[in-house]
Amino acid sequence: MNPLSGRVALVTGGSRGIGAAIARRLSSMGLRVAIVGRSRAQLEAVASEIGAVPILSNVAERGSAEAILAGVKSTLGEVDVLVPNAGVDASFKLSDTTDEVWDQVMATNVGSVFALCRAAIPGMIARGRGRVVVIASTAGLAGYPYTAAYCASKHAAVGLVRAIAAEIARSQVTINAICPGFVDTEMAARSVDRIADKTGVGRDGAKAALERMSPQGRLIKAEEVAHAVAALLPDEARGIHGQAVVVNGGGTFG
Repeated sequence: MNPLSGRVALVTGGSRGIGAAIARRLSSMGLRVAIVGRSRAQLEAVASEIGAVPILSNVAERGSAEAILAGVKSTLGEVDVLVPNAGVDASFKLSDTTDEVWDQVMATNVGSVFALCRAAIPGMIARGRGRVVVIASTAGLAGYPYTAAYCASKHAAVGLVRAIAAEIARSQVTINAICPGFVDTEMAARSVDRIADKTGVGRDGAKAALERMSPQGRLIKAEEVAHAVAALLPDEARGIHGQAVVVNGGGTFG
């Protein structure tokens, strides 16, 4: 019998890209899945495909975490697996990074993670089980030019994971971060467009530049990130706790 079958998973940013791949993987493992997104059409399309519960919400808004968890509880039950995946990117010179850009990136990429963890983890501890897998980035382990807000937010997310892990280590709940490199999604496509526009190398040259950032010379697939999330869920994975798991084809950080 699959011990994960029937457990409840919540994936934010679950209507596209990495989040949709994670939602599909968890559903295929027998978990009951709720997905959060801001695009009703995309959200309902993925939800219909995998039989998930769609929750239309902007995780960057204060108070959204409690409302989201209440929505999941009323339809599926208490959350056993939390995957804060929703994120936004931003590429600007430091001098062009406005307060509005900074606030949006921080609220989405780390503020929402904090709020969801604060709202969900105490209940997990009380029930004696739980898994939290935060989707961060290699930008949470290294600095890249023109990404001050994004790198700061992902570093903060990794630091948050490590702090929470130290606090809850004696419980039956684990928390880890997945740090992908460039993943073949819409976000990477936007990066390709920006590089092509700023450098004049063309889209093929810009994509090749991103691929060279991985030792394997390729973009990571969203399904590979989903696989890493799934690997952290079984009881046998309890010893993996407070880690930043890099998924980028062999790059090392530290």
